[in-house]
Amino acid sequence: MPDSKTIPSYKEKLKELVEQLGEMLPEDKLAIFNHDATWLGETYGSLLKLNKGDKAPAFALPNATGETVSLDGLLQQGSVVLTFYRGIWCPYCSLQLKVYQQILPQIKQAGASLVAISPMTPDNSLEMKDSNELQFEVLSDAGNKVADRYTTVLKNPETSIQAMADLGYDFHGFYDDSSTELPMPAIFVIAKDGTVLFAGSAGGDYRERTEPQVILDALAQ
Repeated sequence: MPDSKTIPSYKEKLKELVEQLGEMLPEDKLAIFNHDATWLGETYGSLLKLNKGDKAPAFALPNATGETVSLDGLLQQGSVVLTFYRGIWCPYCSLQLKVYQQILPQIKQAGASLVAISPMTPDNSLEMKDSNELQFEVLSDAGNKVADRYTTVLKNPETSIQAMADLGYDFHGFYDDSSTELPMPAIFVIAKDGTVLFAGSAGGDYRERTEPQVILDALAQ
C-alpha cells in the first residue's frame, strides 16, 4: 500500500477550495455560509448515533441509476466504508468525495467498498457521481430515514437556503421532500459481520471532514 505521502489530505485541498470560493462568491453570501457552518460547529459537537462495536443498522436504498443496493449485499463482498454527505450543491461534499475517490484503490485493496449516502434524488445523485467522476455507489436516502439512525439530522438554516436562492440555486429542487433536513457529515467503517469498526465525524461545522488517512488506518486495524 502506498505510504502516507501519497494519501491526499482533505485539509490541504480545503485551503485551495476556500481560496476559490473567496474569488467566486459574493462576500456577503460567503459570510452567511461561513457563519452558519461556524454556528453549527459551536452548537453541535458529538453527532454520531453509532459507536465502535455497535451493529450497523441494515438498509436498502436506490443508487444513482435506480437500482436497490443493500448493506447486507455489500457486506457479503467485504467490509464497507459508509459516508453521509449533504448534496451536490455543497462544495465541501464534492471535495470530500473527490478526495475519497483518490483512495478508492487502497480501500478496495483492503477488501472494502466505498458508499456515499445523501437525501438527494437519484437523478441528482447521478449528477454528483458523473460530475465528480466517482467510481463508487452514491445512494439516495429520501427523508434521511437511514441517516437518522447513523448520524444527527438537522435543518439547513434558512439563511443558507435564501443565500443559495440569491445565487440561483433552488435548494428544494435537489430533494423529494420539503423538510430542509440534512445529515451531518459522518463516516463509518463496517466489518463483514455488520460491526462498526470506526465511527467518525468532524463535528457540526460541515466544512471539516474525516481525513482519508484516518479511513485507511481504520481499515488496516
